[in-house]
Amino acid sequence: MTYVVTDACIRCKYMDCVEVCPVDCFYEGDNMLVINPSECIDCGVCEPECPAEAILPDTEGGLEKWMELNTTFSAQWPNITRKREAPADADEWKGVSGKYEAHFSPEPGQGD
Repeated sequence: MTYVVTDACIRCKYMDCVEVCPVDCFYEGDNMLVINPSECIDCGVCEPECPAEAILPDTEGGLEKWMELNTTFSAQWPNITRKREAPADADEWKGVSGKYEAHFSPEPGQGD
């Protein structure tokens, strides 16, 4: 088992999860984070820290797309281990559905 970040993170990118991860398996894109599934130790401490409820265990059904996205982009984006401020409009995007199709960016973030 591993955890994956879903589209609920897009445009929210709160980063509370980054601070609690004991193995630093988060990677930063322009407008979301992903988890490297081969680095994740399945501890689960990140899941309850996410205000957007964007982190789910891969044992939940229908997450194959997100597992692939997390795997792909964690290999391309920079590692992030320190929490920074969320985007100013993050709360406006929290709970919005369909963000992947309209707002996903494959561009990397700044990382640490």
